[in-house]
Amino acid sequence: MVEYRIDRHSGVATYVQIVQQTKQALRLGLLEPGDRLPTAREVVEATAINPNTVLKAYRELEREGLVEARRGLGTFVRRSLGAAPVDSPLRAELEEWAARAHDAGLERDDVAALFTAVLEKHFQGDPS
Repeated sequence: MVEYRIDRHSGVATYVQIVQQTKQALRLGLLEPGDRLPTAREVVEATAINPNTVLKAYRELEREGLVEARRGLGTFVRRSLGAAPVDSPLRAELEEWAARAHDAGLERDDVAALFTAVLEKHFQGDPS
């Protein structure tokens, strides 16, 4: 099951953070079709956010066709995203690269800027 981490200082709306983290879990294969998302109550207890915020995020995911609410049972994953499983060799290479960047003294924002620049170069015009 996914555990949401809310960054209150990020400037990103809380419900958007939940949507983004759910999509990331789907892309990494941490959530698969048939898996149940945490209930709104479970998310509220873990993060101290408003239950309506969780429901708004789940409605957005449902609108995108990624999950479905089953009355009285919960919210379940309908389909996965991407093909980047958590045990991918590419992930291991990226882990090593990130460790080298950290050891070289780069800050998180520096690493993000470098990675974004490389993504833009290699995925220019890619709709994803």
